[in-house]
Amino acid sequence: MRILLAAASVIALASTAGVAAPPSLTPAQHDATHAMFEHVINLPTVIGRHRVPEEAQFVADQFKAAGFPAEDIHVLPYHTGSATTGDDDTAALIVRWRAAGKPTAKPILLMGHMDVVEAKREDSTTDPFVMTERDGYYYGRGTIDMKDGIVGITQAMINLKAAGFKPKRDIVVLFTGDEETNGIGANKGAGEWLDLLGHPEFGLNADGGGGGYNPDHTPAGYTMQTAEKTFAGYTLTVRNRGGHSSKPRKDNAIYSLAHALDKIEAYRFTPMQNETTRAYFAGREKVEKGPLGDAMRAWLANPKDDAAADFIEASESEVGLTRTRCVPTRLFGGHADNALPQLATAMINCRIFPGVDPNAIKAELERVVADPEVVVTRNDAYVASLASPLRADVTAAYTHAIQALHPGQPVFPEMSTGASDARPFRVAGIPVYGTNGGWVVVPIDNRAHGKDERLPVQSLYDNVVHWELMLRDLAGK
Repeated sequence: MRILLAAASVIALASTAGVAAPPSLTPAQHDATHAMFEHVINLPTVIGRHRVPEEAQFVADQFKAAGFPAEDIHVLPYHTGSATTGDDDTAALIVRWRAAGKPTAKPILLMGHMDVVEAKREDSTTDPFVMTERDGYYYGRGTIDMKDGIVGITQAMINLKAAGFKPKRDIVVLFTGDEETNGIGANKGAGEWLDLLGHPEFGLNADGGGGGYNPDHTPAGYTMQTAEKTFAGYTLTVRNRGGHSSKPRKDNAIYSLAHALDKIEAYRFTPMQNETTRAYFAGREKVEKGPLGDAMRAWLANPKDDAAADFIEASESEVGLTRTRCVPTRLFGGHADNALPQLATAMINCRIFPGVDPNAIKAELERVVADPEVVVTRNDAYVASLASPLRADVTAAYTHAIQALHPGQPVFPEMSTGASDARPFRVAGIPVYGTNGGWVVVPIDNRAHGKDERLPVQSLYDNVVHWELMLRDLAGK
């Protein structure tokens, strides 16, 4: 094995020569993993169906049956809901595996979420809430996002305990119940539940990281998520006195809104780099050939080369990684077929570069629109997401686990364009790293939230071993 760690990048390139057979599960561990995965996939833990508490209790029971003390296992009911998602009683699970003797360091937090997005039977070829094994895959809602991580962490801890592993620092689990909707569980975890979590030093998030293979079986690479963009919503509102549609005037609420949206479509936010994205592109440019690789090399050499950044941003595989992006996602206008519109609104969803204040983006949108008739308002109170520093110990543990199971896979840091439960912890000063070990065939298996979500069968079992290796490295020394 040959690992290359550059000062400004995290990229591991391994040789397959002389590599021992990868570690694997015993038949009993394999069967237990399958049974647990099938049970949680078959639970429709969608907001409004009231099934998340059932999953929380089921997973808690797995820990209890494995010998984890009941007093260190907490199923925490809480309420979540909003005008758009509706109300629901959900739950979180906290499990604390205490160090043997005096802890050598503060706890490690293991994170994930038990809820999933809705899926309709008529939209899929299999029942999304009945795990189906077919053609080397497990099909079902949550197979990728992210019940493989719930099972991976849980079964890994059970296996380690059965093997006599004694952590030298506390390992604390937090599985939330509303990441896909409101994120209240994560906010509670980073606030009122911190005492139960032992004020961890850092977190490992199963809702981030992972990797894949290309359809020709060549490595596509693994990523360790160290940053994510800030999710923020804005509304553009235009009001007008209206009138009869047979007497149209130049001032029209829908026209004004449309012109504002045209400006937003044409606008490009300033390209930006941070430690994570520089490291990501420093790794990618070593393996990316052709014009895209050339653009990466040019932008790394000159961060002011906006043309190179624009070329990267135009790639479907790299979109969202060079800057803040805002896009309209909902429209509303008018009140009658034969009346001039008195109100027109558009919802703008922005994914903001880490460290940038959402209020600053509001001001920038106002400057872009440059129309006093168009009022820009914020739809939420989110604060800027922060990037986690590239810790050497986490990087080494993740790289070791990946290389042990997948020799030859390159490993990169990643900034997610989406959002996860990591955000409030990073804001609270607790760095979080997306370090799941699952893999897919890219791009054909990128089906989270979509039709026929599926996970390669072997990926499930590899992920359990991956988490065992990570915990041995980070909690066994």
